[in-house]
Amino acid sequence: MAAYSSVSASLLLIFFLLFGLAVAKEILVGGKTDAWRIPASESDSLNQWAQRSRFQVGDFLVWKYDGGKDSVLQVSKEDYVNCSISNPLKVYSDGTTKVKLDHPGPFFFISGAKGHCEKGQKLVVVVLTPRGRSSGIVSSPAPAPAPSSAEFEGPAVAPISSATVSHGGIVMVALGMAAMWGFSM
Repeated sequence: MAAYSSVSASLLLIFFLLFGLAVAKEILVGGKTDAWRIPASESDSLNQWAQRSRFQVGDFLVWKYDGGKDSVLQVSKEDYVNCSISNPLKVYSDGTTKVKLDHPGPFFFISGAKGHCEKGQKLVVVVLTPRGRSSGIVSSPAPAPAPSSAEFEGPAVAPISSATVSHGGIVMVALGMAAMWGFSM
């Protein structure tokens, strides 16, 4: 009976570990606390960082900035391209902004400080479609032409970011350990 409990506990632990890896992450924008600023160069652009990152539905983007001097505006694609701060979808100015990426596709963000977007303080994040979900399209359509850089400065889907923190994974490991301890008694 002890061998059966040990195998069950081990399988349960593996389940919790795997499930913990699939939970939402909090992702610090730019990978550092002072990233929401006018970039010093094109290579310093947050879109360069976003191109190297992977974003999933349910993840959270986290900005750290001086809320008295700047803000984060979530905007439409058109307002992103034109750096228009007059009609944002959402305004964040608390200095520690946390935005849930609640659907697949692009999210557009610009600085609310006058003139900052025009100097490159903006971000496009492309959220991946969750695995196992169908878009409802049966056949594969021809790929859409890529937007020109003048039309839209956005990231491509890229490898996993090193700037992610998985809080759910830690919780799931703890639950798995507790379950394993309970089964071994």
